Amino acid sequence: VQLQASGGGLVQVGGSLRLSCAISGRPLSSYAMAWFRQPLGKEREFVAASVWSGTMTSTADSVKGRFSISRDNAKNILYLQMNGLKPEDTATYFCAGSEHPYTRSSTPSDYAYWGQGTLVTVSS
Repeated sequence: VQLQASGGGLVQVGGSLRLSCAISGRPLSSYAMAWFRQPLGKEREFVAASVWSGTMTSTADSVKGRFSISRDNAKNILYLQMNGLKPEDTATYFCAGSEHPYTRSSTPSDYAYWGQGTLVTVSS
């Protein structure tokens, strides 16, 4: 299975971006999915997760109320809608997949499949 993240870019404070993660090789519905991010020089951190159906999600406190995870299993695409962006949201964002369909784990090692990352830069 391959994950391809896209949608990153340069945005001003308060702006919005929508990241996408396209899956190929197996249906998206086979996986619980998550978004993580890694600021330059720092450890990877959890952003949001979704069970296989999208009916249950989890969001990190740092982005709650601003970011939302969703998925379109018919199109095999995972999304991360990011609103009210702040400079501290600057990071490379990664999508990740787990074969445990109901996991919403915030631990990177619980996800076996990873996309290549897309850079989000928020300028003040």
